[in-house]
Amino acid sequence: MKTHFVCQNCGTNSTKWMGKCPSCETWNSLVEERLDGGGDQKDSISSIRQEFRTDTVSTLQHKAHRLGDLNAGSKPKARIQIGISELDRVLGGGLVSDSFVLLGGDPGIGKSTLLLQMANAVGDRHRVLYVSGEESVDQIRMRATRLGVTPDSQIFLAGETELEAVFHLVREVKPEILVLDSLQTFSSSQIDSPPGSVSQVREIASRLMTLAKSAGISVWLVGHVTKEGSIAGPKVVEHLVDTVLYFEGDEGMSFRLLRSVKNRFGSSRELSVFEMDGEGLKEVKNPSSLFLSERPTPLSGTAVTAIVEGSRPILVELQALVAPSPLAMPRRTSVGLDHNRLSILAAISERHLGISLSQRDLFFYVVGGLKISEPACDLGAIAAIWSSFKDIPLPKSSLFLGEVGLTGEVRKVSQMEMRIEEAAKLGYKKLIVPKTMTDRIPKSLECEVIGVSHLNEFAKRFS
Repeated sequence: MKTHFVCQNCGTNSTKWMGKCPSCETWNSLVEERLDGGGDQKDSISSIRQEFRTDTVSTLQHKAHRLGDLNAGSKPKARIQIGISELDRVLGGGLVSDSFVLLGGDPGIGKSTLLLQMANAVGDRHRVLYVSGEESVDQIRMRATRLGVTPDSQIFLAGETELEAVFHLVREVKPEILVLDSLQTFSSSQIDSPPGSVSQVREIASRLMTLAKSAGISVWLVGHVTKEGSIAGPKVVEHLVDTVLYFEGDEGMSFRLLRSVKNRFGSSRELSVFEMDGEGLKEVKNPSSLFLSERPTPLSGTAVTAIVEGSRPILVELQALVAPSPLAMPRRTSVGLDHNRLSILAAISERHLGISLSQRDLFFYVVGGLKISEPACDLGAIAAIWSSFKDIPLPKSSLFLGEVGLTGEVRKVSQMEMRIEEAAKLGYKKLIVPKTMTDRIPKSLECEVIGVSHLNEFAKRFS
């Protein structure tokens, strides 16, 4: 029996064991696995194509087609409208019939709850097969009852861990949507390695992808997230699927963020917001109101800016606290903003606003647990730092937009109109923007527009 060693982190193969993987340099990640000839796996995938092949697939395979002919004679893929607007948004307008979706997230974040609610939303129109490798059928039923899932919907439940048994259920039920929860619990009898290993994960993903494309079934696959924040298993899994969604949320907070990081059928930067309660996940129609704290009076150290996630503008509150430091090297602590970016913005503030931060601690926080990376938030972050240092509250209805360079100039940002319109809806009447973009703000909004080209102009305006 031939064996080889496979890295459980990156999937690299080696003929001998090594303490450190030569590819990803992870220690003690090589595990011995039996090396099969591969004929059974290929035959299995070929049989999947033959058994589940639809008329469309059979007419398009094994033949080259001219692009113009395909556009003229074929119809665009129909999307399944789930009925949960936030989920439809992050998918790009609905679920494509033969798509392969990978949903990742921390344990207990609500992945199974989201998928059960998705099944309930489409269960009256489409047949759904929900297969769990972690829970029994009774456990799934209890959770479905708590979530108010309609008992007479076309939802079929099963508790299986072997992929061949799942394919047998697919032949029997003939679902339009297949949910497998989760990737690390399933295994194939054709691979002699434990569940969750690189070989098993790669084989399962390949066969499910073939099933989705050959049978026209929308396949949802749940994956766990490692401590580094990536989906467990080799990167080949993310390359195979059509859509990768991450379900995020901070401990102690009720809201959840569903973020699209890959989508072949829509934007890869969409963000949807849900709130978790005892009855499941509820949509948050206006995320801006969620991320803006209630402030009865203006407070120093806070500023509001606008970010864009996919096609949605979101207003967020930035908070900064500047305090005397007893340490030789003052602390720079940031939550929601890259630490290096905060250090750069602190240096820019010290150089061009005349505030001394070398003997003071600086703490920065993005309210709501959001993570921002847009340079459009630079002016808002510097405004919050300046406000905390000077102990001067900024006007409550003011919004700060602009990228700030190392020389202190305030530069234009993209999608300005979208951000401004969202701010106007929420009652923000004072807009501090780059001077080069003041002419892009519609006069119908009836807002006071303050154009600044350098940080010196900002300091003079609010001192």
